[in-house]
Amino acid sequence: MKVLALGGAGAMGRVAARVTAALPGVHELVVADRDPAAARRVAAALAGATAVPVRPLRVDVTDPAELHAALDRADAVLNTVGPYYRFGLDVLRAAIRTGTHYLDICDDWEPTVAMLELDGEARAAGVRAVIGMGASPGVSNLLAARAAARLDTLTDVYTAWPVDVGPRTDTSLLDPGGTVSAAAVHWMQQISGTVAVVEGGRIVRRPPLRPVALDLPGGHRGTAYTVGHPEPVTLHRSLRPGGAAANLMVLKAGTAAYLDVLRDDLDAGRLVNETAAADLDRPGPRRVLRAALRTPWLRGPGTLPPFFAAATGTRDGRPAAVLARLTGAEELMADMAESTGVPAGLGLAQLLDGTVAAAGVHPPEAVVDGERFFRDLARLVPGVEVVEEL
Repeated sequence: MKVLALGGAGAMGRVAARVTAALPGVHELVVADRDPAAARRVAAALAGATAVPVRPLRVDVTDPAELHAALDRADAVLNTVGPYYRFGLDVLRAAIRTGTHYLDICDDWEPTVAMLELDGEARAAGVRAVIGMGASPGVSNLLAARAAARLDTLTDVYTAWPVDVGPRTDTSLLDPGGTVSAAAVHWMQQISGTVAVVEGGRIVRRPPLRPVALDLPGGHRGTAYTVGHPEPVTLHRSLRPGGAAANLMVLKAGTAAYLDVLRDDLDAGRLVNETAAADLDRPGPRRVLRAALRTPWLRGPGTLPPFFAAATGTRDGRPAAVLARLTGAEELMADMAESTGVPAGLGLAQLLDGTVAAAGVHPPEAVVDGERFFRDLARLVPGVEVVEEL
């Protein structure tokens, strides 16, 4: 198949393109980016490491003609262009129109809802689309499905990712050129306004950064904070929790306090996503002081793992909880580009070989073979293992 790596010169796109170039069944890889020089550099580096033909292409996703022309010449597109609340829906619509199979790493809940509504159009066009196949969402969804499968009934399900605890050292706030990254802009979008969570088995909208105290198997206890993400939206559809579902950030109390200050200023219109992301990279003294006054009232992560999914419900007629987490993934999780791009490439493998067989728009947990995914991940990153604690 001919694969279009859209945004393939970006931090996460480069990693996903590297994994894709080594997949069976890929006969040509096109590294597409709005920066043609960057696309040429990435294509040249990949061409020297694989027998698959690799070529660069300039594509600006805001130019409909350019986007459609690139998609029309591809069998499948791996879309890593963010932030997805700006660009995701238009790229998926274009892929459906051109009959191009699709996979992305969408981490915004708003376009996730809109993309899922294109399921009928995708099925009519015979297009197979997987949305949100990175680390979180993506790996987190597969861990959640694995935890839920150990229960007879499901009440609550939570997914969580690290900000400043555990192995993570790369927050990807800035691009190599010094501008704020799409990931950072996305983050500011999802700590402001209201976000989708599940309460009482129904999707509702609540302010983000709400504390959630967890007491999980294995002695893992602490507080994490809600953030806007696709997992509650898709897990509500696929797993049907009867209680709560949310995506959580595992972070220190001081960081939560500073994000809360940014949230206040975003909601009041004193900041926009880009300026808030820049401020987070270089915190202003007044906001630091405001955050310091809030920190004593907030609780920290305690002994929570940095990256996990947790499910509660019943098993054999008794209340039960399951924690699913990765071990041996410290180096992978320390690099946002690797922890997102590698799962995207492995998810694409299942799209290309037909494991993802049904046309339509799907979240990862609905169509990706989790057992195979984690085996493939362990082969690519030796030592990685899923641990389940009950």
